[in-house]
Amino acid sequence: MEQSRMLLPDTPERRGLRQVVSACVFLMGAAALIVPSGYSLGAALLLLASGCLLFNRFGRPRLSRSDRWIMGVLCLYGVAVGATSLWDLGTRGFDRPVRFLLAIPVLLLVLRYPPRRSWLWSGLALGAIGSGGWAVWQKLVLDVERAGGFLHVIQFGNLSMLMGVLCLAGLGWAFAQRHRPFWMALLLAAAVLGMLGSLLSGSRGGWIGLPFIGFVLYRGYGRQLPLGIKAGAVAAVIVLAGTMYALPQTGVQQRVHAGINDVSQYLTGGERDTSLGLRFEMWRGAASLIGERPILGWGESGYAEQMQALGERGVISPVAAEFGHAHNDFIDATAKRGLIGLVILLALYLVPMRLFAPGLSHPDLTVRSLAVAGTLLPVAYIDFGLSQTFMAHNSGAMFYAFWLAVWWGSFSAYKKRVQALN
Repeated sequence: MEQSRMLLPDTPERRGLRQVVSACVFLMGAAALIVPSGYSLGAALLLLASGCLLFNRFGRPRLSRSDRWIMGVLCLYGVAVGATSLWDLGTRGFDRPVRFLLAIPVLLLVLRYPPRRSWLWSGLALGAIGSGGWAVWQKLVLDVERAGGFLHVIQFGNLSMLMGVLCLAGLGWAFAQRHRPFWMALLLAAAVLGMLGSLLSGSRGGWIGLPFIGFVLYRGYGRQLPLGIKAGAVAAVIVLAGTMYALPQTGVQQRVHAGINDVSQYLTGGERDTSLGLRFEMWRGAASLIGERPILGWGESGYAEQMQALGERGVISPVAAEFGHAHNDFIDATAKRGLIGLVILLALYLVPMRLFAPGLSHPDLTVRSLAVAGTLLPVAYIDFGLSQTFMAHNSGAMFYAFWLAVWWGSFSAYKKRVQALN
């Protein structure tokens, strides 16, 4: 009886809706960074498709406690940040937070009609290959200083890297497929090109988190691999990084030296208005504001006004005072929404990490691959948020909210299916 409730009848209607969801998820990955606002296309279509749940004759999806926790953090962040922004900025302040609320019906849709995994991973792989190829074209053919696709260079570089490392998560699924060599080659190529897009963008913040990303991948797959393969993977990463650093055309060496020079100048009392120097000034100013209103913060407009005042008094660089955010998600959330805002942001990251973590050792490799990808999403965002207010951009908010819905919906649905069949 329990098994019959978990495995719905395979009707033409159900197959058709699952095909629609699969196509939308494919588009979420494939078009994410290679067309303007591509990260929104598949997500918007999924949202439209979720309307079918209103007329679903199979009833609502059966939600586990973990499903409700994921929905809860999406709702909490959307409502809390949306309400404070709405109060402070009017309707325009509700634009980005509402995306987290809109991701909830998408999550319900994916739980009911999980996408075919071949469509999910192939779309993501093609998107990573496209972003890396686009970055190579911009850097080597168009001769731009930093590849950025159709986004801000930091957003492009970090999201390109994220798509690349998510493809590494898919290797477990690929290993279990009949056409294993093809799928593994595709995902490995996509991983390399996705991370290459990040390197060519010069977005240094994303590189800092690579050891933590590597740890998640090791937890998911590394303990079962022979020592020789582990050593070979580490050597390949070192060789690739060394090659990218040595080739002046990539700009990696220039960005590393610029970062070292920025820190040196700031610490010795020299130029403050450098890329990293301005970040240090913004963090210093925001820390001063947090000390004055630690619980509730200053709000969006209050933060901007107070930072301007600090700049006018010479407490921080006047250039740093012009920015409307602190170039750090955690400092920015605390300065604007106080410790309450920080706790809500941490919940958005830590709750999914905690719920995906048991799946890192799941015996079914296809389920485990979804858990690895779902864990990597918040881990990468925590890294990105250390040097950029990632959630202040449409691409950052949209990518996290809707990919969390896809990863959790797929992971939960397929895990329940495996449990029902065993």
